[in-house]
Formats: sequence, C-alpha cells, structure tokens
Amino acid sequence: MIEVVKGGVSTTIQDLGRFGHYHIGMPPSGAMDLFSHKVANALVGNASDAATLEMTYDGADLRFEENGVIALAGAPMPAELDGEDVPMHEAVRVEAGQELETGFTTEGARTYLSVSAGIDVPEVMGSRSTYTLVGIGGHEGRTLQAGDELVTGENGAAPDTVVGNTAPEENLPDLENSNVLRTVIGLCDYRLTDESREQLCDVAWKVTPEADRVGYRLEGPELEFVEREQPFGAGTDSSNVVDVGYPIGSIQLPQKPIVLMRDAVTGGGYATIGTVIGADRSLLAQRRTHETVRFEPVTVEEALDARQSVQDDLAAIRTAIER
Repeated sequence: MIEVVKGGVSTTIQDLGRFGHYHIGMPPSGAMDLFSHKVANALVGNASDAATLEMTYDGADLRFEENGVIALAGAPMPAELDGEDVPMHEAVRVEAGQELETGFTTEGARTYLSVSAGIDVPEVMGSRSTYTLVGIGGHEGRTLQAGDELVTGENGAAPDTVVGNTAPEENLPDLENSNVLRTVIGLCDYRLTDESREQLCDVAWKVTPEADRVGYRLEGPELEFVEREQPFGAGTDSSNVVDVGYPIGSIQLPQKPIVLMRDAVTGGGYATIGTVIGADRSLLAQRRTHETVRFEPVTVEEALDARQSVQDDLAAIRTAIER
C-alpha cells in the first residue's frame, strides 16, 4: 500500500494505453512519454505494461506501507527518500514507513515513478490508464490527491535482483536539445498555401500554457489556406474539411497548430496537415511551456527506421539491466 501525501500538479496512473476502441471515440490514453515509462518499469523488473505514476512538472509525495523497489525516469526531478537523495534512472530500495518527497522537474515536463509489481488498479477497457476527461481508469478516473491509497501488485522482482539497476546514459534521450519533431506531412496539407506549407517546417513554434494530455497548442505565425468552395459536409471556416479520423500525433490547424496527444478526440473536421511520428511524441511530451519545437518532414520509411532506433535503445537498456 502507498499513501499519497501530496498529489503534485497533475499525477495520474498510466500504462501503455487502451487499444481497440478508437472507432467508438475512445483514445488510448496511457503514458505521454512511453519511452520513459518503459525505462522506469525495466529498472524495477516490471513488464512494460505495468502501471506507473506520471508526474507532470511537480512530483507527488508518497509514504510506503510495504517494502519494495522504485525508480524514477524521464524528466529530471529532485527526490529524497527519508532525506536521502534518490537518483534518476536507478532502482532504489524502499522500506515500510519511508516517505518519498519530490520537487519540480529541472528540465522536461514529465517524470515516471515505477514500483516493483506496478500500481494495481482495476482495468477499464483493457487498461489501467487514467482518462480524466470522462473519469475512467487509474484511481477513480482522476489525478491523485492527498489521502489517496494505492495498492501495488504482487509477485514483483526480488529486491536483491534489481536494486542498483541503472539505465545507460547513452541510450537515454537528451531532453534539453530534443526540439525537432519528425513529421509525416499530410493528409490535408494541400489545403495550405505554398508559403504556409513552407512556413510550417521553417519556423520555431512555441509551446503554450494550454499544452496538456489532450494536445499541445503551439504559438507562431498564422498559416493560411487556399481559397475553396465549401464542400458538402464541411464547416464554413477555411480550415474545415469533411470529417476525418485523427491519429495520435496529428497536427490540427484551427489557425495555429495543435498536436493531438494521448487523450485527444479521435476525429473531426479540422485539416490534418501532418502527423508527428511515434518516435518523437515522447520528446514532445517533455517540452515545457514557452519552449520551442520545429517540424522536420520525413517519409514513412524514415519514420519506421526511427521507430526501430527507439526499440533498439530500449532493448539495449534492458540488456544492460539484465547483465
């Protein structure tokens, strides 16, 4: 059992997400930075789909009622266990009665806390992930608050076999310099003027305070659409198209770009002018308010190569841990 002493700005329970329900309007939810979520689980000997705590900007304070092992991964976050510093990307033993205190991230936006055997909450539609917009999953479908009690799973790895595990730094992303988002251009980029299509990938877009798990709203020059007659079924605004499905990572354009994230709606009538590739969406999830990003056009083949590179880094981390 874990008691929440302080919930932080926005702490939720997340796993890899819920799948197979996009056709009924249910997004996957799940960890915004899947890479860091998987690293945190690997450090304590969990499978990748074990539930972790996703802490945004400000971490949670927790009191542990049982012995176990924890690890922090993702955005660097100062943390102390009964006054002793807890390093990032290292498995640490916790004993019953100890309290973990965390602060604000020093760079990046999201830190993941794994616990041996994972956080045990009921699955909803095949996932333990929290989807706060409709109040399902996780702990009562909401962010954590002081006084909440979390149950951990059973049959976690033996502490002596995982304590001291560390992730090789060369396989971890450089969050401070990860502002380039590789993007497959389309489906509706033809709606943009030639000048605006060039601007999309030429300018630095600033992350606004509205960036969250639903979408990252970006600030920059206003992009323009070509003149057209309103097609049947589309809205009157020049940014409207006949309704299309929205993949996670798609860039919607109601004047300024919004990159849809893990809790986003699954379809609508705004033009989809590109999609940030899966390999870089974890990096976008770590960009802070007022930091900038740039879109870099890539092919589908290059996107697949980037996915393989991420999988190779995760495999290298697991191999290093298991030695």
